[in-house]
Amino acid sequence: MGFADFFKNFKKDERATPQEAPSHWVKCPSCNALTYYKEVVLQFHTCPKCNFHMRISLDDRIALLCDEGSFVEYDKELSPNDPLKFVDKKSYKKRVEEYQKKCGRPSSIVSGECKIEGIEVELVLFDFNFMGGSLASVEGEKIVRAINRAIAKRHPLIIISASGGARMQESTYSLMQMAKTSAALNALSAERLPFISILSDPTMGGVSASFAFLGDIIMAEPGAMIGFAGARVIKQTIGEDLPERFQTAEFLLEHGLIDMIVQRKEMKNVLAQLLEYFKVNP
Repeated sequence: MGFADFFKNFKKDERATPQEAPSHWVKCPSCNALTYYKEVVLQFHTCPKCNFHMRISLDDRIALLCDEGSFVEYDKELSPNDPLKFVDKKSYKKRVEEYQKKCGRPSSIVSGECKIEGIEVELVLFDFNFMGGSLASVEGEKIVRAINRAIAKRHPLIIISASGGARMQESTYSLMQMAKTSAALNALSAERLPFISILSDPTMGGVSASFAFLGDIIMAEPGAMIGFAGARVIKQTIGEDLPERFQTAEFLLEHGLIDMIVQRKEMKNVLAQLLEYFKVNP
């Protein structure tokens, strides 16, 4: 047996690399406590030590709020196009394809119909993992279609926002979605159908400047960052220090900009009570 053949008898180390191995511990971004991940999951992705609300995946959000097996997705075929043929470090088309592969969905919004404690609603959710949950032409179209379904079926509408704002790669096309969605919500209001807006971390830019703040009820999760421009930009513009907890859900509640802050574990129950209160006759 040669020297090279000797090493062939050793099996290749098949242990997972640090990148491949799952982490069983979660570090809280707020208090830095290390917690076993199953405990965090059981607490609806909140820190058991300080109650910090971590960002939650879109699928986990659906499982948390919707009656089991009741969610039906619509408009899955809608996918972003590239009206401006935009290119920065890479083409917009290539960037979208990468996020579609990463997230397993065509755009940053999922819209559909579900039941919450037996009450039928139209539900729109943002996926922050898809290009920062940015609002572009396809996302605006999905929201408007959800609003139209709510009007046609006499259903309440719930939109859960998690977005950095309008998508720069579509320029004016994305900015126009602010007006488009707001006009559609005006039609929903004219039909006296309820719209509940839920602001999660973060809700910024053109999303906060349009439909996110047009709800009949505006609720937020604890600690969610909510605003238009970033705090650093505002500080540089006005040349003054900003108040403590500026742009947090708690700050906005104190100043009358939102109606309530709801713990994630209580969200479904609170929504069910509100939907029952606003119940619409078919």
